Amino acid sequence: MKIIAHIKSDFPEKFGIPRQSGLTGLVSKIIFEPEYRVPEAFRGLEGYSHIWILWQFSEAVREEWSPTVRPPKLGGNTRMGVFATRSPFRPNPIGLSSVKLEKIDFEAADAPVLYVSGADIMDGTPVYDIKPYLAYTDSHPEAAGGFSVPRGEILRVEFAEGQLEKLPEHMRKGLTEALEQDPRPAYQNSPERVYIMDFAEFEVHFTVKENLLTVRKILQRST
Repeated sequence: MKIIAHIKSDFPEKFGIPRQSGLTGLVSKIIFEPEYRVPEAFRGLEGYSHIWILWQFSEAVREEWSPTVRPPKLGGNTRMGVFATRSPFRPNPIGLSSVKLEKIDFEAADAPVLYVSGADIMDGTPVYDIKPYLAYTDSHPEAAGGFSVPRGEILRVEFAEGQLEKLPEHMRKGLTEALEQDPRPAYQNSPERVYIMDFAEFEVHFTVKENLLTVRKILQRST
């Protein structure tokens, strides 16, 4: 398996990453390794609105594997078969995400660069491959969801006075969408606890009470 590219996203750490692809409109970039920066390899890709990304759970690579895992959405205590989950702890640490292809930049210094939205992938993640998404065969609205918890009610997000303005304007909608998905582990529900989520070059401090998430402060991350 050859690594052909890396993801550039606003999520430098695991905490806060949307649990599935397509839940936010945040834009990420796919930067290819020099060997694969060949324009001919992308011929025809502009005709597709969505693509699949095959990538590596680079923070979950391990020699051993377990036949069961504990999905966070089930509270972190119930074990399910690894092949019935999307857990990163697998025999082969491979992830699969469907994303919207926003544009292909053929003019950048490291072109071609793919701009995609809806990625649930950490910054710096290695990419193995991309493939076109075909709605007529890849989409199955009638599919059964097994034990997976359906997407719940999104949280209402509010910002303490003056905090939202600390973010560049183009980041505000994406951060709000990510917070609406409730980044907390399912088993944590303390209204007094202050959570800290890294987002781009910022630290986002927030609390959650019932269905209201309040961003208390936004700080510049130290580098």
